Amino acid sequence: MFSRILLASDGSAHAERAAENAAHLAEGKNGSIVTILYSVDGSTSKSDVLKEECKEALLQKRRAKLAATEEILKEREIDYVVKIIKGDPGPSIVKYANENQVDVVVIGSRGLNGLQEMVLGSVSHKVAKRAHCPVLIVK
Repeated sequence: MFSRILLASDGSAHAERAAENAAHLAEGKNGSIVTILYSVDGSTSKSDVLKEECKEALLQKRRAKLAATEEILKEREIDYVVKIIKGDPGPSIVKYANENQVDVVVIGSRGLNGLQEMVLGSVSHKVAKRAHCPVLIVK
């Protein structure tokens, strides 16, 4: 049923639970692939660039946030790819999902940035409202 699964992840505990659900959706389905999408917002991107001296170290640091998510999929032998994009997470995830015609988006109900969530609304809510496919929000 779902062969192109988009897993929005920021390395949080909720994102890891979302990874478990994405793996469950993909298990036993030949040809299913999970795309782990990490959207780096502008303020995080700027501070990361200022802290790191080389671009490769910055990329490794970002990939390290996704290590637990990747491990969940590896353990279950799920095919996956990792995409790191820049932009405000809500709109960026929606844009990626809609442009790439994914079958389902799996996202944690909360992420790493609680202050933005309280003021601006949750990323998962924004994605659920605007994505052109089903969205599974994991608590």
